[in-house]
Amino acid sequence: MSSFHRDTWVEVDLDCIYENVQAIQEHVTKGVTVIAVVKANAYGHGDVQVANVALEAGAKYLAVSFLDEAMSLRQQGITAPILVLGASRVSDLPLAAKEDITLTVFQKEWVEEATSAYQGTEVVKLHLKLDTGMGRIGARTQEEVAQILELIDKAPNLQIEGIYTHFATADELQSSYVEQQFERFHSLLNQVTNQFSIPMIHCGNSATTLRFPTRIFNAVRVGIAMYGLTPSPEMEPELPFPLKEAFSLHTKLVHVKKLSIGESVSYGATYTTKEEEWIGTVPVGYADGWIRKLQGMNILVDGKFAPIVGRICMDQFMVKLPHELPIGTKVTLIGKQDGKKISSNDVAAKLDTINYEVPCMISYRVPRMFLRNGSIMEVRNYLQDKPLE
Repeated sequence: MSSFHRDTWVEVDLDCIYENVQAIQEHVTKGVTVIAVVKANAYGHGDVQVANVALEAGAKYLAVSFLDEAMSLRQQGITAPILVLGASRVSDLPLAAKEDITLTVFQKEWVEEATSAYQGTEVVKLHLKLDTGMGRIGARTQEEVAQILELIDKAPNLQIEGIYTHFATADELQSSYVEQQFERFHSLLNQVTNQFSIPMIHCGNSATTLRFPTRIFNAVRVGIAMYGLTPSPEMEPELPFPLKEAFSLHTKLVHVKKLSIGESVSYGATYTTKEEEWIGTVPVGYADGWIRKLQGMNILVDGKFAPIVGRICMDQFMVKLPHELPIGTKVTLIGKQDGKKISSNDVAAKLDTINYEVPCMISYRVPRMFLRNGSIMEVRNYLQDKPLE
């Protein structure tokens, strides 16, 4: 087990992830494949740990953004199917075949190059991405879709396993645009499903899965909901079941001092005491992902809300304490203390962003502590990890 030498850590409650995946599996039609999205180090939670518990909870497939992320999972012992959602190089087809990693295809030119350049006998599985209105990657026209599938069908070492799209506004209660995307997806599918055998069809991200469980075909890609976070604030009252947030962030006071009236705190002297105040120093800063815009945010100290005062530094910030507290008092930036809670949603609201960004931005400097059945299962200290050979 890796160790760490600072009093700052993330706790990832794997039981929450397990229960979220099980609830999603029960929510969708029986037989629908749950694809657990563990890209970006599982949204900052820990890729292999989340992947293992998601598979244990019933997920049958994993998804990442890049081939490097898929290879990281393979190197850590994950043998389950993995889909790369982003672009991959044709030159990496032999590696994908060797490691049984499924790639996304969305350009006719890529397939033409692949059929010419890849001469291996091992089959590479592919999912065709359709752009039905996201405007990101994906084939857009019926002609292009047909050409791609015909090229793959003729190649003995390429196999079309799936076809999918991604909705841009499924997390918004106004559903006219997502309905347009549904219609366009159906239109493109109708052209090809009679001609080609495509085992997996999926359009359901977390929001789509939660809101439209009967319209998701035979697989869903579950990301943010698996981690216990709602895809958008407006969806919160509409959830079909409660989600359990898995991520929390904690530290301890390293210094406590009493300041007199008129004394200033941190860079720029942007905060000046209006009375005698107890100020605590917290060993977390913007290099850990706790960025300067969070000045003024309430955190939890000794079970009470306390505001961040002064500018957040690279490695530390200051907090106005309710009263004198001992060094070593636990501080919670995200999570619960004595019945009070700060969610990633609260941090996102302060930053005027989405909750997806919050766990992702907590950097590699912060060790991850993985909990299972209320006990510490593993500690991952990324600063002590050995580089890949």
